[in-house]
Amino acid sequence: MITWSASKTETPARVASWRSMEAVTRGAKDEWLALFAEDGVVEDPVGPSFFDPEARGHHGREAISAFWDKAIALAERFEFTIADSFAAGDECANVGTITAFLPGGARVDTEGVFVYRVGPDGLIRSMRAFWETERAMATMRTE
Repeated sequence: MITWSASKTETPARVASWRSMEAVTRGAKDEWLALFAEDGVVEDPVGPSFFDPEARGHHGREAISAFWDKAIALAERFEFTIADSFAAGDECANVGTITAFLPGGARVDTEGVFVYRVGPDGLIRSMRAFWETERAMATMRTE
């Protein structure tokens, strides 16, 4: 599910972000990967993390596919709540919360800023997610 409370003005980067979130909510890995340019990069989160200890990002579709397997595939489902979105040039920054529903009934809310940059072809050149692991993990709960 995606709850969008932000601007609905269509820009190429915002449309790409919508498509990305929709693919993730449906577990459509191949569709999600097809949204990225061959040389695209994912930094989620930006900086060192358990998904990317050396903070290099995931470059190219093969590495982005591996990121899906390490991060996205672990959840049973995702919900996105976007409170605001700022579009400028070939980028947009979405402000909101991603809720991951994990096996065993656990839930984690990740608040952050999610920045998408697209090329002239509308494919995602980069997706950078600014969020804090400790803040997200502090929201873990079972329901």
